[in-house]
Amino acid sequence: MNTVTLPNSSTKICSIAAGEAHTLILTGDGRVYSWGRGILGRLGGGSEHDHHLPVQLRFGSEERSVKIVGIAAGAYHSLAVAVPCLLNKFLDLHPPISSSTSTISEAGDESSLKITVVKAGGMMSMCIDNLGALWMWGNCPGENKEGGVSLVTNFTPTPVWDFHGHIVVQVACGKEHVVALVTAGESFKGVDDLVCYTWGNNNHGQLGLGDKENRPQPEVVKTFDLESPWVIYEVTCGAFHTALLTRNKSPSETFGSTCWTFGLGDNGQLGHGTTLSKLLPEPVKELPQNVHLVSVDCGLFHTCVVSFDGYVWSWGMEKGLGLCPDDSNGGIHSGDALSPYLISCNPYEPKFPKPIQVACGAAHTVIVAQEGYKLWSWGRGRSGVLGNGKTIDSYTPTIVLWPPLMKDFEQEELHNSGEHDKTESEEVSETNDKLSSALNKVKLLQTKLSIVERYASVLHGSIFGEPFDEQNIPLSLQNSDAFDISKEWKNILETLDCTKLSKLEMLYQNMLVAVKDKLMKKKIKEIINEYISSSNVKNE
Repeated sequence: MNTVTLPNSSTKICSIAAGEAHTLILTGDGRVYSWGRGILGRLGGGSEHDHHLPVQLRFGSEERSVKIVGIAAGAYHSLAVAVPCLLNKFLDLHPPISSSTSTISEAGDESSLKITVVKAGGMMSMCIDNLGALWMWGNCPGENKEGGVSLVTNFTPTPVWDFHGHIVVQVACGKEHVVALVTAGESFKGVDDLVCYTWGNNNHGQLGLGDKENRPQPEVVKTFDLESPWVIYEVTCGAFHTALLTRNKSPSETFGSTCWTFGLGDNGQLGHGTTLSKLLPEPVKELPQNVHLVSVDCGLFHTCVVSFDGYVWSWGMEKGLGLCPDDSNGGIHSGDALSPYLISCNPYEPKFPKPIQVACGAAHTVIVAQEGYKLWSWGRGRSGVLGNGKTIDSYTPTIVLWPPLMKDFEQEELHNSGEHDKTESEEVSETNDKLSSALNKVKLLQTKLSIVERYASVLHGSIFGEPFDEQNIPLSLQNSDAFDISKEWKNILETLDCTKLSKLEMLYQNMLVAVKDKLMKKKIKEIINEYISSSNVKNE
């Protein structure tokens, strides 16, 4: 009899969200995992400790676990939607009800209000309820006393009344601006019927309205109004720029997607080949034609898109990595990518297998592929942001440790012990404790390894003027445990060119001067101490 292995919903990733320096993932069985920087409690684990690997969050109690259906990450905070999700705070504020749901209001069945979507920006949070109303809280763009726009702090969820009578389908927020896709009428008839609205700070043109005037209330982006030939199916915001994906409304048009960007372009985050900011939406023309783009996301100063075929392009600060210039060590990854830059899965395969979604943090990028069963990350690695157990930056995709080893072991052991007695179950629990202890030791070794790697890189860079790479490891050390340092040093000197030899000579001379100065200072100090000691003896 042939057995069929069904997909494991507990390890399949349905959604991913990235904050300033942390990442969240949501699995098919409603579990949430987090990793990265823990300060301010953004990881949700009850402490401010960093996590270098994915760690499961606990919602509710062991007896009554809570299933999560949505996640979002702001710069320093995280959100999760649970089922069921009845929030009295929302009911107290009397939500805006569209005319299409008036029968619910008349029946007085307010308990039907549920949150269906959550989103987070820099310091603000947003959600959409099952009636299509949009709510905001945190530091949100709003009208100040002088009639201008400024960030207004809302301590409780506040409805956006401008969309009363319409349904908000999708929303995204940057540091100080918001983009929303809203139905033209009272009901949702499909994506062809959506209109794009923006509001908030517009000092870089991130609202796409053709000027730099701030907007306290939502305003239609004319490029994507009802008369537009394009349909928007995804929107996202960086700190001061916006990106979205469209397709043609006409079925007769060529199959394919278009990525549009507008706003701040100082670091090439718009992908238009320049560092100019754009006040109106413009397509990223250097992306291949007739490809279907499945996901787009923005970091602070970089943008990344993924195609259905598995190709990933990034652009913006430091070759689309989002890293600060000082972090790239002036190597091949230095310099902003002003146009789409292809990110290869590995040196032998440019495509990622069956990609689903990409998420960008301030300076790191994570992609979910293999139909949700595999993760890659790259960019800033400090605080364990990449989820690979290390704390160093990675200029190329590195595999995130997923699924967690402990989880796989627990499932297998619990499955095997299901038909046995309690004593064997206790043995499984004891084995799990031992494995947990072993994993903690592995994490400690990984941390030590990261420190050693960092030290070797700094030392190598200071001597030879370039980042350390695996190819710099001497062959004798790679092939055996023996290492003849004098012989290897001789080989290194013979292979160096004149420029590098000159740098070494200068370094050596500087070291000699420093050593001589230090010796002289120590000798003078010893003479003074000796004189003081002898003087004290005479005085006595």
